[in-house]
Amino acid sequence: MSGVLRVGIRFLNRSSSIKSTVFEGKICAPLVISSCSISGKTMRGSKLVKPTPFPYLEKEYTALQACKDVLFKTTTNRFDENTKVVVVEGPIAAGKSAFAKELASELDMKYFPEANLDSYYINSYGYDLRQLDPQMPANMQSFDVNKFLQNPNHRNVATFQIRTLMQRYSQYIDALAHLFSTGEGVVLDRCVYSDFVFVEAMFKSGYISKGARSVYYDIVQNTMSELLKPHLVIYLDVPVNVVKSRIQKRAHPAETNAKALTDRYLQDMENIYKQQYLKDISTHAELLVYDWSDYGETEVVVEDIERIDFDRFDKDDTHMRDWRFENEEEYTEFRARYMNKPDLINYFNVPRYDVPELLVSPEEFKAWYDIWSEAPGQKYRKGYNAECGDAGILTKTKLDFRNSL
Repeated sequence: MSGVLRVGIRFLNRSSSIKSTVFEGKICAPLVISSCSISGKTMRGSKLVKPTPFPYLEKEYTALQACKDVLFKTTTNRFDENTKVVVVEGPIAAGKSAFAKELASELDMKYFPEANLDSYYINSYGYDLRQLDPQMPANMQSFDVNKFLQNPNHRNVATFQIRTLMQRYSQYIDALAHLFSTGEGVVLDRCVYSDFVFVEAMFKSGYISKGARSVYYDIVQNTMSELLKPHLVIYLDVPVNVVKSRIQKRAHPAETNAKALTDRYLQDMENIYKQQYLKDISTHAELLVYDWSDYGETEVVVEDIERIDFDRFDKDDTHMRDWRFENEEEYTEFRARYMNKPDLINYFNVPRYDVPELLVSPEEFKAWYDIWSEAPGQKYRKGYNAECGDAGILTKTKLDFRNSL
C-alpha cells in the first residue's frame, strides 16, 4: 500500500415560526408514549420529574439489561414531552452558544456545545497532543479550526474537515445515548447534519479538492443512516455584514483577519444553509427561523416551541419519521445501538486511496504513531496508565468504554 487514509426558506420575525413542507413517505404505526408539545419551566412552574436515569457513562448496556428494559418498558417510561432532539444552527458569531445554553436550561434539557477538534487532540487525562507537533513530520502535525482560519489552502484542510465530521458524529451519538438512557431531551449547538455546509463553502472557495469532497460524501453515505434526525431545528439568521462586524468585536485571535473568512466564503455558507440544509431538514424536523441581527429573546422562542404539535403528522408523512417506533423492542434496539459507539465510528473506514491530500506515506504514519502512542495517557485505555496516576490496575474489571475512542 502506497499511503494511509486519514481519516426557498421564508424568513419570519422573532415571534413567528415556519411550517414544514409535507412530503410523502411510508412508515409503521407509532407507539404513542408522551404528550405532543415541549414545555418550558415557566409554563410548567416546576422541574420535570423522571425515573432514575440509566448510568450510561459508567455502565455497559448488556443484552440482559436490554431484555429487562423491554419487559418493564424502562426506556419509554423515562420519555415525556421534552424527550426531543433540538439543534440550534446559524452562521459564525450568530450567538448560537449563549442562546442554546439558555434554551436548554429553560426546557430542562442537556446542552451539548459545538463539537470541535479539542475532543480529538486533548485526551481523557487532559494532555493536549498538539504539544507534540515539533516532533511530528510536517504532514502529520495537528490541524484544527484555528489553523484552518489562518491557512485555508493547507493540504490538511480536507483531513481537518473529515475529523470534524467524525467529532460531530461522535457527539450526536452521545446525545442520542443520553436521550435514550435518561429520557432527558438535548439541545445541540450545531450538529452533524449541517457539517456539509462547511464542506460546500470550502469547495466553492477552493479550500478542498473535488476528490476530497467525493471522499467526504462517501463517508456521509456510509454513516448518517445510523442516526435519528432532530425533532426541531432553530436557525438564527444573521447577514454577512453583521457576522463580519461581530467577528471583529469579539476579537478571537484566530478569527481576526482570518484568510478563510472571506466575503465569498461567508456568503456561500449562508446560501448553502438556506437553500440546501434548511430545505432538506425541514422535510423531517420542525423548523423555526429567526432574524437574529439584533439578537432576540429566548422566552419568545420557547413560546413558539410550546405551540408546536410534534404528533400532528399522519403515518404517510416524512416529518418525525425517524421517531415513529412500533413497539418497545424498537426503542431498546436503537438505545443499544447508541450505547455501542465504537461500532458506529467504524463506519468511517471508507477505503479510498485516490486523493493525495488525504494520504501520507507509511514512514510518516509510523513516525506519527510512535510519538502519539507514547504520549502521556495514550499507551493504554483510560484507567490503565500508571504514569498518569491510575491505581489498582491489576484488579480493575471495567473499562471507560464510551470515552476510550
